Amino acid sequence: MGDPKGFMKVSRKESGYRPVDERVRDFSEVEQVLDEGDRREQASRCMDCGVPFCHWACPIMNRMPEWQDAVYRGNFKKAIDILHETNNFPEITGRVCPALCEMSCVLNIHEEPVTIRENECAVAEKAFELGHVKPAPPEARTGKRVAVVGSGPAGLACADLLNKWGHAVTLYEKGDAVGGLLRYGIPDFKLSKQLIERRLSILVEEGLKIEVNADVGKDIGANELLENYDAICIAIGAMKPRDLKVPGRELAGIHFAMDYLRQQNMEVAGVAIPRNERIHAKGKEVVVIGGGDTGSDCVGTAIRQRAKSVTQIEILPKPPETRSPDSPWPYWPDTLKTSSSHKEGCRRLWSIATKGFVGENGKVAGIETVDVDWKEEEGRMRMVEKSGTERTFDADLVLLSMGFVHPVHEGIIDNLGLEHDARGNVQVDSEMKTSCEKVFAAGDAATGASLVVRAIDSGRNAARSIDRYLRRSSG
Repeated sequence: MGDPKGFMKVSRKESGYRPVDERVRDFSEVEQVLDEGDRREQASRCMDCGVPFCHWACPIMNRMPEWQDAVYRGNFKKAIDILHETNNFPEITGRVCPALCEMSCVLNIHEEPVTIRENECAVAEKAFELGHVKPAPPEARTGKRVAVVGSGPAGLACADLLNKWGHAVTLYEKGDAVGGLLRYGIPDFKLSKQLIERRLSILVEEGLKIEVNADVGKDIGANELLENYDAICIAIGAMKPRDLKVPGRELAGIHFAMDYLRQQNMEVAGVAIPRNERIHAKGKEVVVIGGGDTGSDCVGTAIRQRAKSVTQIEILPKPPETRSPDSPWPYWPDTLKTSSSHKEGCRRLWSIATKGFVGENGKVAGIETVDVDWKEEEGRMRMVEKSGTERTFDADLVLLSMGFVHPVHEGIIDNLGLEHDARGNVQVDSEMKTSCEKVFAAGDAATGASLVVRAIDSGRNAARSIDRYLRRSSG
């Protein structure tokens, strides 16, 4: 612990965002950075608690006190080494993680937690700048071959560890570039894709093989992988979107959020989208249905595309602005989250259910809604429509951002005849094994849609299980 009284002498200082009128004109990252002196001071606020609740709350169990102390002392080599012991991609989680650790920081009892997420991002960037992040190929190979299907955070984490441990790993991605949700789901203004390329160059130098435009189950037979590899990990995410089956759903101008976000990310990357296929918000009255992070990303994207107006509606009640007794520290608080996109200008409404869409000449022109109340009955919340609250919102573009139900079954899951759990995810046991011999599953494909940091954790756990499986089979 570098400064035992750091938390008493230094107040929390966030890096903040670029000015609104500047950042909405481009897709560059919105978050600013503190200078090294300020960042080291922020790290000094870590109390080195006897019970580090931050460590307990982190899905990948980052050892915050240890690397915070290294940052305070200016030892970024030690800080990145400690982070890499638990986290394959701190430069990514340092940008997009909701920071469960900060909500469990002891200082958050007074709403002044350590800036752990920002500190993590700063460590990664400084370590790359100083040349501390270098390729480190395994000294020996095991002779075992592993196929990882899906290159999102779970697949990347799994492939990275297995390759480091000496197995010959091939990563299959059905798209034209690696990254999955990181590449095409998260806007560039939150996560620059240059960061993915920078990390990929290291993984490739370490021996990881990558196949893009390779849709396993369609372009490549699943049985072909079974024949050619000693183990397979399925990490295809949970990309089956939740639909809204109401009258008028067939109207043009109603799209799933991921289709919209993917197009914009492709355009930023220089990929031309045919004009007749382009989903664009310029000059339109946009309504985003769904109040989560993906909905927020749609809001920020529509604002940058010069939408006439942006409204985000959510069927659930508005969360409280401060902790409720139902979510005491150190648990994650169900409080109102206001993103950088929300601060750029949009209308947010809660407790509204969509009843149908109205159109003109086959195109959506409005959304019919009704306000709802939520009442608890027999331990469960039940939605009740409020009579007389029916109204119609004007809408030229509707983006459905209501989450995902399970992985897409068509393809490798159906080809291998894998069993599903009650929610339609790939059924796995405690070792991440599926119902098919030598096939494992990780990330959202096995757990359902969740956080990037949880996907990384799942991919790491799958890698450990696959490694044990391969070493047992060798003996």
